[in-house]
Amino acid sequence: MCGITGILHFNKEKTIDKFILTSMTEALRHRGPDGEGYYISNNIGLGHRRLSIIDLESGDQPMLDKEHDLALVFNGEIYNYLELKSQLIKLGHKFKTKSDTEVILKSYLEWGVDCLKHFIGCWAFSLWDNQKERMFIARDRLGEKPLFYTSWNESFLFSSEMKSFFQIGFPRNYRTELIELYLFLANIPGPYTFYRDINKLLPGHYMVIHGRDIRVRKYWDIPQIDEKDLKKDKKEIYREFEDILTDSVKIQMRSDVPYGALLSGGLDSSSIVALMSKISQHKVETFSVGVPDKSFNESDIAQITAKRFNTSFNLHYLEPIQFEDTLNNLSTIFDEPFGDASAIPAGEISKFASRKVKMVLTGDGGDEVLSGYTAYLGLKYIAFINLIPDPIYALFQSLIDWSSGLTNNNIRYKLNGIGKFLKTSKYSYEKRTIEKMALAEYSIIKKLTEPIKDKISIEDYLHDFFRGCAFKDDFYKVMYYHHKHSLPDDYLVKVDRMTMANSLEARIPFLDYRLVELMTTVDKSVKQQRFERKSVLRKTIGKILPNEVLKAPKKGFEVPLREWFKDDVVVKNIKNIMREQAIFNEKIFNGIVDSNQLGEKDYGNFIWTTLMLAKNIDEKYAIANYGHY
Repeated sequence: MCGITGILHFNKEKTIDKFILTSMTEALRHRGPDGEGYYISNNIGLGHRRLSIIDLESGDQPMLDKEHDLALVFNGEIYNYLELKSQLIKLGHKFKTKSDTEVILKSYLEWGVDCLKHFIGCWAFSLWDNQKERMFIARDRLGEKPLFYTSWNESFLFSSEMKSFFQIGFPRNYRTELIELYLFLANIPGPYTFYRDINKLLPGHYMVIHGRDIRVRKYWDIPQIDEKDLKKDKKEIYREFEDILTDSVKIQMRSDVPYGALLSGGLDSSSIVALMSKISQHKVETFSVGVPDKSFNESDIAQITAKRFNTSFNLHYLEPIQFEDTLNNLSTIFDEPFGDASAIPAGEISKFASRKVKMVLTGDGGDEVLSGYTAYLGLKYIAFINLIPDPIYALFQSLIDWSSGLTNNNIRYKLNGIGKFLKTSKYSYEKRTIEKMALAEYSIIKKLTEPIKDKISIEDYLHDFFRGCAFKDDFYKVMYYHHKHSLPDDYLVKVDRMTMANSLEARIPFLDYRLVELMTTVDKSVKQQRFERKSVLRKTIGKILPNEVLKAPKKGFEVPLREWFKDDVVVKNIKNIMREQAIFNEKIFNGIVDSNQLGEKDYGNFIWTTLMLAKNIDEKYAIANYGHY
């Protein structure tokens, strides 16, 4: 993995300032500490920071094809590069390196922009074709690798991270109209960013810039077939699933440097480790993180998996965070508000693993591909609840609400969760989605954002979002949401930034597009048999996993924020930060913090989300500053 940047001046007479390009590229040093490279030709400049994984000696970038006047900077990996290389050689192409980067160049020469359809991997790249005087930029199908772009000062700029733009004085004019969306989603959904005039290239899309003409095109999307045509042949599905996942793990283990696996103790990462151990001729290095709170800790089960597959097990216990240092560090890493607090342990395990290896495979994406979240099981419970007569339903709901008021802390949290589930069970799908995703009550978030003018409401956003969904059944709508929003805007952002912040490459076998295309066309009766999560994985790789893994309840890779935010000193700091920024009504926000501290409600994640917003809203950034560019 690497970091890429670039500048294309619309005025062909304007030459590239190498100092500017170097500053943009240097901002990405953490993504590529092993080397840097530049391509400058009149009004075109490309920059690259390298993390060497494949072809350590001849894989430097930008990579040039002087015969055809091409220049390429590339972040990611093409996992099937050896197979493509063999195919391209048969078609008459000659290679000078052993790298997957050169495979992209030759694929472009052979197939043009359709080369994207031939790649299995993760990528964001920019290819300058001097003969056609155009720039070709592309992002992988699922959005594993980031790509930001903007038009500014009569130029087109792109980068792996927005900090490249800020490094040269790009104004941080934030978009207050996105704050409601952020508080509900805990992230800024693409193609938006929190800053005006900066966009994210969406997954499965590419761009062609020719002169001042900038065109964005979609080249891939998840299949959406008629629900009556979804696959139900279990035997064939199991065979195809196991074949693809095994091949995905195999080709993603290609590396010229030491590598390992992140092992949480869950079903997904355990399956990846099982396959790696089966394929590898050496002990697999596995890395796990533990927390003192047993309700969040999976390290014991991770150790059982590590022992079963004879891995070299490395365990790191997460220590109590230094509150302000962690907050400041993460706001810098993400460049914009990002509220998923599991970034904290993700960063810790990435830092821990990077001391020993440069690349890891992870179990991320399994919940999305396998429809494994508890939300899918919840749909079955909702179907039963909707059979209960309304008077009995209302009585039971009142009883739960009354009982929760007599307790606090863990029992109250559980009763609150049950009450919320009952309340939303009668809602329409979109309204239920809004209530479920919210980390605080719907009414509270609406009150907090009431003063914001011209805001994009969560209702309007989801209404537009689901226009692209052809599925009618709520099960497949949840699947669509997870693939189109949760993955690219939350989980993959977290994985990319936290691993890259520690100069560690993460590979995700579950997100092989062949697997995604298979599983999005599988009927829910096969994916979820009775009340069993991830039935397809359990019926295949699950057969060789320890029983402890198969029986363990689902846990998120999270930290106990609600407990950390009960500390008097931390609470005081939180209130001071929000008072200084004056984003929300102070009385309402302090009420949230106090309720969490008293153990009445679990607002830990919501408080964290608001703090990440506060750290990104600072008047010194809101002032337009065009710097020296």
